[in-house]
Formats: sequence, C-alpha cells, structure tokens
Amino acid sequence: MTTDRTAYLVLASLTTPGSREVGSLIRRSGPAQALDQVLHGTGVSPQLTAALDASLKPNDRNPAVVDHIADDMLRRADRLGARIITPADDEWPPALADLATINHDPVHRDTHPPLCLWLRGPLRLAETLQQSVSVVGARAATAYGAYVTSEFAYGLAERGWTIVSGGALGVDVTAHRSALAAAGATIAVLACGIDKAYPAANAAVLQQIGDEGLLVTEWAPGTQPQKAQFLARNRIIAAATKGTVMVEAGSRSGARNALGYARLLQRAAMVVPGPITSAMSVGSHIELRQPDTVLVTRVEEIIEEIGSVAQPAPTGHRPDEVLDALQARILDAVQPHRATSAEQIAAAAGVSDRDAKRTLPLLAELGLVVASPNGYRRAGEPPAVHRERD
Repeated sequence: MTTDRTAYLVLASLTTPGSREVGSLIRRSGPAQALDQVLHGTGVSPQLTAALDASLKPNDRNPAVVDHIADDMLRRADRLGARIITPADDEWPPALADLATINHDPVHRDTHPPLCLWLRGPLRLAETLQQSVSVVGARAATAYGAYVTSEFAYGLAERGWTIVSGGALGVDVTAHRSALAAAGATIAVLACGIDKAYPAANAAVLQQIGDEGLLVTEWAPGTQPQKAQFLARNRIIAAATKGTVMVEAGSRSGARNALGYARLLQRAAMVVPGPITSAMSVGSHIELRQPDTVLVTRVEEIIEEIGSVAQPAPTGHRPDEVLDALQARILDAVQPHRATSAEQIAAAAGVSDRDAKRTLPLLAELGLVVASPNGYRRAGEPPAVHRERD
C-alpha cells in the first residue's frame, strides 16, 4: 500500500507545483487516493492526463514504479547533501496549508501548497519558521535600501526572528547576510533546484546559508530558474512567515507580488517608505496606498505588527510542560531574581547564542520568563533589589 509520504513525492515529480487540480484531489481523497486517480486518469482533466502521458507511460503506472520514483528522489537528495519533506512529515510547516484558501480566482489558480520541499541545512524548517518574517525588495537596491535592509534584518535576527527571503541580488542577499552577521537564522527560498547556486554572484552566501541556515525549494534538482518560478516561490515566502516587509520596489518589482500574497493570506504586509524621487520607491508608495498595508520605519514597529508568536499550551498542561529539550534547557539557565543577557544564558545552558536568542522571546510569550532592558529573569520571581548602604 502506498504511504502518504510516497504519494506526495510521486505526485510532486509528475505534476506542476501549485496545481489547483491536484491539490483539490488531495483535499477530497487524501494523497494516496489522489495518486491512484492521477495514474489511472479517473476523474481528472484531459490536461492533467496529457501531462502525465508525457512523463510516464501507461505500462509504467504500477506500485513498483511508484516506489522507484520516490526512492530515486530520496537518493538524489542524499547525494546532494539535502533532504525532502512532505506534508506527512513533522518538519513540514503547517502555515503553508493556508495557500489552499487563495485558489479561488483565475489569477491565483495554481497557487496551492507545494507537495514536497527540498531542504539543505542544519535547521528544522517548521521550528525555524515559528518566529519568522520575510524581507523582500528590489534587486537593484539603492544605498538607502541596502542600509534599511541591513538595519532591519540584523535587528530582527538579533531579537530571535528568522529572516526569510529569496536569495536574489539586492535586498534579498543583504537581508540574508545581515541575519548571518547577527548570528541569527535565515532561510532562502529558491526558484531553482537545490543544486543550483543562483544568482552566481550570491554563491558564497547561499553556501553559507546551506551550512548554517536553510535552503528551500519546491523544484527538483537540475531545474534552472525561470520567471514564473520566481513568482511561484513568492507564495511560499509569504505563507511561511508571520509577515512580509518590503524595503524597496520599483513599479514592476516581483517583491510586490510577495507582498500581495501576504495580504491575501492575511499575514502582516509592511512597507518601508522611500524618497519620492527614487524609481526604486515607486512600487513601495503604490503599495502603501493599498488597504491592509502598514508603513514601518523601525524594527520595533515590525515586531509590534507581527505580534505574538507563541501558541497556547494544550488544555490541561502548564506552559513549561510543553517545552522541547532545548527550550527546557534554556529555561533552566535563566536566573530567578537577576536579569541576565541572552549570551550569558546561552553560556550557562551550554547552547549557542543563536538558540538562546530565538528561544527566550518564545519563553517570554509563554509567561515563563520576563524580558527587561538588562536581559531575562524567571517569571513569578521578584527582581533583586539593590539598596545603598548607610
């Protein structure tokens, strides 16, 4: 019997990413039954049947071939030092399911959630996206745009927010570099195969992201970047994060596409204003006139807009009972009466500064620690009082 994971992998290899028809089949019947329908042409469109005929002969549509396709994908990932996840895996980010809610008009017809994602990097995707924001903008960023991007991405990463962008020139790569400089987490969502360093000018940064953060793509290895794929990956950038910040954008910038997805998905859509004389701010100012778009000029305004990231503890459980091992370890290192910095807490817990900076804001949202200008202390404990001697 075909497992859900195998069905997702095979459907991903045989159909176009984001297919509304395939997504609808999965929602109605589940991935294994949807695969069976696609393979046998039962209740599917002539267009989908024709696409399948071009990639898989009718005589090859049997369980042995299905398993071979899935195994081959996994072997390819292993050879590339990558891995593949599907909606059947724990590492899958549940927020991507929201993409199914915007498949209701011709413009956004084939924007369904991806069926699998190729990943390269040490971080776990779902966990890393729990506290995340995307930073997008012009490839031909001005000095102003580069400065603002650097300040925002560094400041957000320093406060424990994961920076998500598209790995492109200009604003994207500046956001990634700044997050890495802050010892923060960053994710690059690619419009090509996991084995392609595109653009070539960003190869070193993309390699570093693959070593320290995460490279993510829905496209199979060997896939070269195409214009439509850049627009398609924008839906993932917008859906995966709590909100999208657009720093600079010309009138026809693809960054506006990502911001539009954020609005459709009811994520925070934020725009940085620019000089009215700059062509790279024309798109920004157009977007600022749209409903549900927020003007931001500081890191604190971004954090205020994307709001709380903590999930409520399950009924009947105290917040500290639902922590994972890393979170519990960091909590144990927090002093009860005296606020200490994230770096000091990381040293006491024996974890990296990055893990501490990402985890402490979540512990604060859960009410387990209290944040102050001097750092963090345990919640429910009065701060130490220092009295002057007579």
